[in-house]
Amino acid sequence: MIFQKRTAVRIIEILSTVVFFHTTAMADNTAALASSNSVNAADSRYGLFDWLDPRSAYTQEFFPQPLLVDDTSLQKDLELEFSSLHTQASDQQTDTVATEVQKSFGLLTLDLSIPYERDADAAEVSQGIGNISLGIRYPLYQFVSANGFFDTTFGVGMEIGIPVSPAISINTEFDPKVFNDLKLGEHFSLQSVFGYSTLVGRGDNGGLQTFEYGFAFAYAIPHNELPLPRIQQFTPMFELVGQTGLNKGAAGQNSLLGSMGFRLDLKPIGDMQPSLGLGYVFPIDNGAYAEVHWGIATSLTFEF
Repeated sequence: MIFQKRTAVRIIEILSTVVFFHTTAMADNTAALASSNSVNAADSRYGLFDWLDPRSAYTQEFFPQPLLVDDTSLQKDLELEFSSLHTQASDQQTDTVATEVQKSFGLLTLDLSIPYERDADAAEVSQGIGNISLGIRYPLYQFVSANGFFDTTFGVGMEIGIPVSPAISINTEFDPKVFNDLKLGEHFSLQSVFGYSTLVGRGDNGGLQTFEYGFAFAYAIPHNELPLPRIQQFTPMFELVGQTGLNKGAAGQNSLLGSMGFRLDLKPIGDMQPSLGLGYVFPIDNGAYAEVHWGIATSLTFEF
């Protein structure tokens, strides 16, 4: 119960900070809108109900690909990702490797992910293709301050997980989501996502509902500020990903993982942009520690 309260406090603190910056930026923006340039920028808004701002970093591929948290950014180019997650807890070991493809059509981003999972403990080993995930997301509202320091995008998404291997899963998953991509200044970003997962099908997990959330903090350092060989940009990252059971025997049970890592955007190879991510995964509360003592997450992406 103590860990659940602490987790709730963390989420509230993060959301309160975002709201504070947003309110402050809107107040500062009111005076700036008196200038003709700001008025013209406001008049150029587009999208549903004119809620989107063409100045937003969301359309400029500013936000990095997270390691654990669901990606929420816009993918102008075709992106292919190969990722892996290895975790251990006592005699339990879990390995997941996945291939993911993302592509945007206008502001609509489509996502296809195919994972392969292997779970092993002292008694048995189960392995097979996990739920094939079909995802879709779209930005709804953007606000950019007059000086561009505060830049936020709110959007919605949906993921459907289709079971393939009974050894891994027999339930279809429906996971509607809301997300926010926040940029502060030239370097800092925070990607937040909140989902409501429901498993449909037979078995003990049929009907299970879970609140899922994730936060990906990043600080982008371009080559001209950190001239590493063959590295176009170095981005340290810290992530939080968690879930809270809402019904059945899992009601009120919380699990929160953290990750410390980085992403290296390498120099382009022709028309291909490679990027490598690596992170150390660790539990933050007792719920996560019961399943994960430590882990390693990797990500290799190619944009074409």
